[in-house]
Amino acid sequence: MIEFKQLHQQKMPLLLANVWDVTSAKCAEQAGYQAIGTSSAALAAVLGYEDGEHMPFEELLFVVKRIAASSNLPLSVDIESGYSTDLHIIAHHIQQLAELGVVGINIEDSRVRESRTLCNKDEFATLLQGLRAELTSRDVSIFINVRCDAFLLGLENAIDEALIRASSYQAAGADGLFFPCISHEQDITKIVEATSLPINVMAIPSLPDIDTLAQLGVKRVSTGNFAQISMNEQLIAQLSKIKTQRSCSGLFE
Repeated sequence: MIEFKQLHQQKMPLLLANVWDVTSAKCAEQAGYQAIGTSSAALAAVLGYEDGEHMPFEELLFVVKRIAASSNLPLSVDIESGYSTDLHIIAHHIQQLAELGVVGINIEDSRVRESRTLCNKDEFATLLQGLRAELTSRDVSIFINVRCDAFLLGLENAIDEALIRASSYQAAGADGLFFPCISHEQDITKIVEATSLPINVMAIPSLPDIDTLAQLGVKRVSTGNFAQISMNEQLIAQLSKIKTQRSCSGLFE
């Protein structure tokens, strides 16, 4: 966990490859990435589930176990909203992951019911504070990266809401803050200047390049589920080519 935490203090942002199985984890390792993290959306898709905790936690745990056993890279796991509303159950889930060698988790401040909605800020901060205390009592040391979904949900006042929540979550015990779908440089700057915690952003088409993000003070960049989406599109194109050309030769080009 100490090594993983230090990776968030480098001059250049930690480029985190989001993976979904052993093969993708090995690919990230061979490509020279410093750390990997599961993508809940990609992992759920592989197993035939919709994102948003539709997959049983036990199935997530099994995939994580195989990834952890097959890769030497520091591993963070996306636990969405914790797979429970009960503080003690969430803590138990995290403890199970830590026992597999997982060094970090993502937990988000929104929940999916009929649609994704933000949690009450104060209630979520209370949960986070209690979770930190519960993990300490269990002697579980893990990097808690808190995902704020103000930008992902497209709130009109996203930056204002994000700034308020950043302060609240830092006080509640977060180790890092993740803002998927933030991309405007001025918004990133405001977030970075508002907290001493390392800021994590996610790949989207409008995201500035890594060098620019480094200058803005970003400490971690996640690839999300987009590598998997890209691979799936390439597979469809390859399979379609075989069917159209009535030849498998394209597999060996």
